[in-house]
Amino acid sequence: MLYVLIFIASVFAMECVAWLTHRYLMHGPLWFLHKSHHRRREGRFELNDAFGLIFAAPSMILIWYGVRGQPALLAIGLGMTAYGALYFLFHDVLVHRRIKHGFVPKGGYLERVVRAHLMHHRTTTKHGAVSFGFIFAGDPEKLRARMAERQAKPQRAHHVRPARRERTAAAARRTG
Repeated sequence: MLYVLIFIASVFAMECVAWLTHRYLMHGPLWFLHKSHHRRREGRFELNDAFGLIFAAPSMILIWYGVRGQPALLAIGLGMTAYGALYFLFHDVLVHRRIKHGFVPKGGYLERVVRAHLMHHRTTTKHGAVSFGFIFAGDPEKLRARMAERQAKPQRAHHVRPARRERTAAAARRTG
């Protein structure tokens, strides 16, 4: 029973890990991989798919140690794998239709997941997005309001160093 609870807790914990990773890494320093997912896909795969391999590696390692006498690690690894399967079904199949199907959710939880994630994709830059979760989706109306609020707020200006020619010209003007 303990290992079943560890398995379930691992699935829920992975949603937290995925949210944090998506928000702070994928829409941060790893944007160079993730931006392919916010653009129209050319072909079957996109650079963002590398994250599937990145997330699969720790679960495989935990399962490997788990079947060698560490049942808690097995439960965690299987929980991570189950989350990956849920992610694939919700995100890749239901929302992005990477496997063609005719099912369109009409209300309820599944429609909420689809609407929240599609709202996330209204941005094509790493800034200004909402709804970073995959399984637990926020209320689309609240997300819409938050997105409008973020777009109305002026973005913090990032200091951009002038090009060398501009710096040289400015220095020449100062020395006269």
